[in-house]
Amino acid sequence: METRFVGIPELVETPSVAVVVDVMRAFTVAAWAFAQGAQKIVLARSTDEALALKARHPDRVALKDGPPAPGFDLVNSPGLLRRADLTGRTVVQKTTAGTVGALAVKDASLVLCAGFVVAEATARLLRQRAVERVTFVVTGEDGRADEDLACAQYIAAGATGAGTDAAGFLRRAAASRAATELAEGVRQGVHPDDVALCLEVDRFPFAMVAAREGSLMVVRPWAVPRSQ
Repeated sequence: METRFVGIPELVETPSVAVVVDVMRAFTVAAWAFAQGAQKIVLARSTDEALALKARHPDRVALKDGPPAPGFDLVNSPGLLRRADLTGRTVVQKTTAGTVGALAVKDASLVLCAGFVVAEATARLLRQRAVERVTFVVTGEDGRADEDLACAQYIAAGATGAGTDAAGFLRRAAASRAATELAEGVRQGVHPDDVALCLEVDRFPFAMVAAREGSLMVVRPWAVPRSQ
């Protein structure tokens, strides 16, 4: 399997297969939303679009980065989301990096959204599809976020069937700038457990597939049997 690792600004052409990685916290939050019963997640291009989607469909759950804001139901925190009942609900998500990265590759034939919590399932799905070339989109810090790069490299190792210990990758993520800012309260809309929850490797047994549905980019969970 041929792999490359790029930041969002480096996406000059649409890849065939893209794995968009945002560990802290967009796609950890997305995985938790599905675990809490969400049916699908709509990725919004802007806060205005998120609010417009919410206005048209008041039953949807809108969330974003940062502190609580009018019109939004939740913030982009796994610690704050994990007790929400989202059974059958549609979530509208807008974040600084993760949703931007997924929308940047919306025309790829396969788009997977990932963090450590769904790493193994993501790698299994790539193996199941016999993917030959994968572009890993390292969304944080214009491609320099080590927590996202470490996760991407961990998934890539699993996808090739080589198998590797997650410990070293998790240590890198734990020492990253994002982890430090979350732990020290530099960022807003944070729960004390957020970093630990973002570093729970392979917590969930599904991958997350994003695809265009009409004019929207929609993420849905994708069960990947372990036998694959």
